[in-house]
Amino acid sequence: MSAPSNPLFAPAIAAEFLAFAGKRLRLSADDIERCCGLLNEEQMWRRGGEHENSVANLLLHLAGNLRQWVIHGIAGEPDVRERDEEFTLTASVTADEALARFSATLDACCDVIAGLEPARLLEVIDPQPGSPWGTPTVLAAIFQVVGHVQLHTGQIIVLTKQMLARDLDLSLPRKR
Repeated sequence: MSAPSNPLFAPAIAAEFLAFAGKRLRLSADDIERCCGLLNEEQMWRRGGEHENSVANLLLHLAGNLRQWVIHGIAGEPDVRERDEEFTLTASVTADEALARFSATLDACCDVIAGLEPARLLEVIDPQPGSPWGTPTVLAAIFQVVGHVQLHTGQIIVLTKQMLARDLDLSLPRKR
């Protein structure tokens, strides 16, 4: 099937993509915030072993990744990420601070995405110089970030369910 010849088709696709990316990021953030609201400080930093991440680690990691890919890579701000600190084995900040960092960073990223001109989607950027990701387009970077946030949202949901030993009813109500 060929694309319609309507000259507004491409900008409409770009606008839909940008709007949905922001919406999807915010929906993931809502699930993450609901999970974090159910956990205490100890649970937020709990790890099953040194090879695993805590919920707080994942929040710090997402904040660092979002900042690097969107705020640095797309918006052009300085790269201030300190990736190793995202995976500290001991609590480096309070759980509330980890959530606040994630939430503020995600909000800033959604603002960047919402303000993008559609023509920028094909611009090549270098959010992580020297990384195996290479130099993606802005569109690819946004797609990568949304998928990354969704991946770790799922992990946070599973960790929360395991720690609380119950369903969280985050999706549509179930018939039981």
